[in-house]
Amino acid sequence: MVVKIRLARFGKRNAPFYNIVVAQARTARNSKPIEVLGTYDPIPKPPPLGEGKPYKDIKLDTARAKYWLGVGAQPSDPAWRLLSMIGLMEPRFKVAQMQQRAKEIAGSGAEVKEKEASGDGR
Repeated sequence: MVVKIRLARFGKRNAPFYNIVVAQARTARNSKPIEVLGTYDPIPKPPPLGEGKPYKDIKLDTARAKYWLGVGAQPSDPAWRLLSMIGLMEPRFKVAQMQQRAKEIAGSGAEVKEKEASGDGR
């Protein structure tokens, strides 16, 4: 049984509202989930007292999210982004950038060694 943490859409047309849910991977998007972990409202709300930037409302039961991640639930890409914003996971794009940089560094080091070995040290 593969379990995923994903978003289930609710709300009206042009006014989405999402539940962050734990569901089996093969079930439909809005089918009955195993557990509802929280909510996400992507429509920016005005800041309190009118100062600062608008914010998007994320409410999440972090203890249950940690539990489900601990037992092997795989988050979808949007759920991964939300969990990384809260601090439960590493941002995916930073991990990919770090791996790419490591490959570039390893590749450039190999090129320098090849030039030294061939005797072309210009």
